[in-house]
Amino acid sequence: MDKFKAVLDLHLKHRSTLGYGVVTLLTAGGERLFSAVVFQCPCSEAWNLPYGLVFLLVPALALFLLGYALSARTWRLLTGCCARTRGCAGLRGMVVCVQLSAAAALAPLTWVAVALLGGSFYECAASGSTALGSRLCRGRDPVCAQQLPRVPCGQAKPPEVQDLLKDLKAQSQILGWFLICSASFFSLLTTCYARCRSKVSYLQLSFWKTYAQKEQEHLENTFVDYANMLSERNLKSFFENKRPDVFPMPTFAAWEAASELHCFHPSQQHYSTLHRVVDDGLVPCPQDAETTRILVGTAQDL
Repeated sequence: MDKFKAVLDLHLKHRSTLGYGVVTLLTAGGERLFSAVVFQCPCSEAWNLPYGLVFLLVPALALFLLGYALSARTWRLLTGCCARTRGCAGLRGMVVCVQLSAAAALAPLTWVAVALLGGSFYECAASGSTALGSRLCRGRDPVCAQQLPRVPCGQAKPPEVQDLLKDLKAQSQILGWFLICSASFFSLLTTCYARCRSKVSYLQLSFWKTYAQKEQEHLENTFVDYANMLSERNLKSFFENKRPDVFPMPTFAAWEAASELHCFHPSQQHYSTLHRVVDDGLVPCPQDAETTRILVGTAQDL
């Protein structure tokens, strides 16, 4: 039991790191499987370049968009954005967008890097490039440019042209390692800059992360508890045909305020938007009555 608790504590403590690691491994494994099972270079002068680029870049784009769609912060930023008079602009919104983009870029970069290290997609695309072909075939057999698209399939007739496959693989792997090093360096640089500009100390930042994690866990559990109690009250009132008891719930203004993006101020040590809303108190909003009427009208239409 103690070992299980230790493993669970380790998982909770390093959940983000483990999550990124799992995403990286799944993306790398998916790329290898995709390359071995699905990818078949057409070995055609007209199709090699677009075919190779599609397999190299389109899945990366799909993974990037999926990273946005699966992030809860994306929907927290966008939900109700068009209906709010203040909109979603501002420095904090831009910072969150950059953070979302950085997190969503992990899987696409992994896909492209692993694909370049494997070399299959690049070999197919590069062999169909006229500009790269003229450069590779400079000083070689006159039929080199015509036979180059057949190189990925091993069908190029002159042996010296077929040997260009090694050059294409070397170029692909060099680009892959360059991408990995560049992404790692940029990630380290931005992390160092963010920590250098941090308004809180290392210990306070560690406490902030722990608090945010625990608050999210308690918030999800509280959602379930209150949803159960409210549904039980409504069903009991419906079947017993009597007026329901008063059920305390946050106002529309409270929900709106607690859903805003959090910005830390050293003068007010609030570690989340909910923390700030609770400490500052809830101010009634004149939109509550209007929103209630809209929701009631919508329910009646349904």
